[in-house]
Formats: sequence, structure tokens, C-alpha cells
Amino acid sequence: MATRLYSSISVETTLASSINNSTTSMTVATGTATTLLGGVTVVANSQFTVAIDPDTQNEEIVFITAGPSGDTFTIDRAEAGSSAVSHSTGATVKHVLTSDDLTAFAAGISPVATLAFSGSTSGTTTVQATAVAGTNTLSLPATTTDTLAGIAATQTLTNKTLTSPKINLTLNAQTGTTYTLVAADSGKLVTSSNAAAIVITIPPSIFAAGEQINVQSIGVGLTSFAQGAGVTITSTGATSTAPILRARFSACTIICTASNAFTVIGDLS
Repeated sequence: MATRLYSSISVETTLASSINNSTTSMTVATGTATTLLGGVTVVANSQFTVAIDPDTQNEEIVFITAGPSGDTFTIDRAEAGSSAVSHSTGATVKHVLTSDDLTAFAAGISPVATLAFSGSTSGTTTVQATAVAGTNTLSLPATTTDTLAGIAATQTLTNKTLTSPKINLTLNAQTGTTYTLVAADSGKLVTSSNAAAIVITIPPSIFAAGEQINVQSIGVGLTSFAQGAGVTITSTGATSTAPILRARFSACTIICTASNAFTVIGDLS
């Protein structure tokens, strides 16, 4: 459906030349096209409603869909239940509100299946409610400027209280004797399982302050941690910079405390 355009300062004009019942353009009196539009710009997929010969037996509602080119408009004929008829030179052309406009407005404020918003520069965003029982209310935040959180978006939540949250921990199972942590390990549980000793390296320039990685040694071989180039590890382990998980099924948490600085806390030796 085309976007309907309106103006409160449109000035009526007249046809500069006659049109028959099939013409798809009209030319208005010289220099009056702009004042007829009353500040409106007709763009693609939009329409501006006018009546030709209003309040007479020859009244016809047409939609201006393009223009002006000079004082000539492209028009759609016989709209809002009217019929396409011939109009003579000098016929009045006037911006009007029709029953079609009021019907569209009423439909727009009634419960609708979807609601589309034009993007600030391009595209559209469509809001759609899922199937619900009864009448529900969605309250928007009472702030001057805000951004809604999306369940599939990567966003930072600040000053939020989670009541009875359910947090599912994602696992990253490692079975080799060496492993270097990656950015995707943040917030995960990395399990290490091997019969031999396992070394997990914490790399530089990957994690930001506050990020955490959980590690559990589930194999017979014990897991130790090594500093990547430029990384500093602190811990209560016998060797602070290279702690070792104490036994099979021991676990720890690696916390990034600053750029390339980490502390390891847990069941260490």
C-alpha cells in the first residue's frame, strides 16, 4: 500500500488543459503545482489525494503519484469509489480527505497483525505480535532515549536485576595435551581430558577486563596454565604464574582483571 500524504496549506488550482477519462497525467495552471502540494514531496510509493471538479456531478478523486514536472503530475484515476470522467480546461483541482483516507486511518489504529516503521535512512522494521490469548500490554521504558534489548542481539545490560535467572553454561570439551583459549571461551566451561598432562595457554589481546573462563580437569592428566606472550597470570598455585589444577575433577575460574592480566582462582596446587 502506498503512503498517503497530506497538507494543511494546500492551495486549490485549475486544470491548464482538458483531460479525457483515460489520461494518466494532468497539467495545472502555470506555477501552481507547488502550492497545490502544500509543501509535500511526492516520492516513490506515495500518493497525494485531490479532487477534480469537486462538489459537482463530475467530481473525480485521483491520486497524484509522481511529479510535478513543471506543472504536470502523474495520476491514478477513479479512486475512492469515483469514476473516471472527462474534465474541461479550468476545472477546479483541490486537495481533499476521502472516505478511503479515514478507513486507512481507522485500520491503522485498530489492532493490527504487524506494524512497519521506516528506517532513519533506509529499510523498514516490522513489529509483529505472536499468537496470544486475550489482551496483553507491552510497556515501553519511560526514558527520554533508550534502546530495547533483543534476545538474539549482542548487547551490554547495565543496572539490571535478574530474578531467578536460568543460565545455561556452554561446554567446550578439549581432549588434547595443549589448548590455547579463544574469545568464544568467555563465559564457557572448558573441560580438559587426557591421560597425559595438559597445558592451557592464556593468549594476549583476546579478553577484556571482567571476562571469565571456567576450566575443569576431567581426565587423569592434570591441567596447568601457561602465560601467552605479554600475559601475566597470578594465582595461589605453587608457581603463581603457572598454576595446576590439584586433582582430577578440580576446577577453576580464569578472570581477566586488566588488559593481558589474569587471575586464576579455584582448586589449585
